[in-house]
Amino acid sequence: MAQPRFLPREQLQTLIDRLRAEHGRCIGPVAEGGAIVYREIMRATELPVGWHDRQGPGSYRLLRDEGPRCFAWANGPGALKPLLLPPEAPMWEVGRDADGRLHFTAAKARAEPLAVLGVRACDLAALDLFDRHFLREPADTDYRARREALFLVGMHCSHPATTCFCADTGDGPECQSGFDLALHELDDGFVVQAGSAAGRHLMHTLALPAASAEQCQAAHREHEAARAAQHRQLPPDLPGSLLALAEDARWQALEGRCLACGNCTAVCPTCFCHRHEERPALAADTSAHWRLWDSCFADGHSLLHGRPLRTQVAMRYRQWLTHKLDTWVAQYGRSGCVGCGRCISWCPVGIDLVSEATTLMEPPHA
Repeated sequence: MAQPRFLPREQLQTLIDRLRAEHGRCIGPVAEGGAIVYREIMRATELPVGWHDRQGPGSYRLLRDEGPRCFAWANGPGALKPLLLPPEAPMWEVGRDADGRLHFTAAKARAEPLAVLGVRACDLAALDLFDRHFLREPADTDYRARREALFLVGMHCSHPATTCFCADTGDGPECQSGFDLALHELDDGFVVQAGSAAGRHLMHTLALPAASAEQCQAAHREHEAARAAQHRQLPPDLPGSLLALAEDARWQALEGRCLACGNCTAVCPTCFCHRHEERPALAADTSAHWRLWDSCFADGHSLLHGRPLRTQVAMRYRQWLTHKLDTWVAQYGRSGCVGCGRCISWCPVGIDLVSEATTLMEPPHA
């Protein structure tokens, strides 16, 4: 990896200008509607300067002070998922050819170059999981086009929320891989690292000075402090053990608490369950096939021959938790949880994935 460079805070606009010049659009975080969300930005002044977050089970609040930092928060509800797997997207269209035979035409992948500023380590880990699923052969061509169009500027996390546990899952708070550039924010600017040839090229065009030893040490101290600030831990040995508890009576305790609203799966950066829908043309000569986000908490997600396999909410929560923390390991070589804590903060009744897994793994009471 090339020697870290230093981007003075007053030159942040230069970075955004360069990202837009080389990659078309720049998506970045803004404080909007009471949360940190990602949308297209053009000016550094649009970033959430001075904003912080306070998160807990079923709770998310933004607070502001006079500080200069624009990335002093953990994460908001959004991640890279909507950019790679849109909530709804066409898959193919079917019609009839001149001989009356059915003719299928794949939807063209619509991917424009896009730079994303401020990607957190947990979301880069989730991106790696998406790659393992959608790029395995036969690769999803729409996903691959969107993935190849991304230029990612990671942001090491220095302000984890109380709901975060990426240090426990091994996915943060430092960005480890998958980025083109990675930044660590200090009060007066950013320590910049390149993680790809494209990143090295862009860093070279910025003509930045080398980061000093003091700046690198300050960044390292903040990494360690962010790691030490996280206290949540998943129980060890979940793979194989959690699924073995599938018939445990304690799952029923979730029946009266979980609303099956699907918020947890919507904000989860690794959940990608979807359903399919036909949209016939009014003239009935063609029909488009669409893919839409779905959730294992939805009534229809477990339909088999028109009847749901998982009729109770507790069954759906069991499906989600055992898949996420246990059977993903056999499928993808690792847990499906990256420790972002979004499912905890954005659950309207404050159900805590870590607490639920811990309770289930405890010996049953006599």
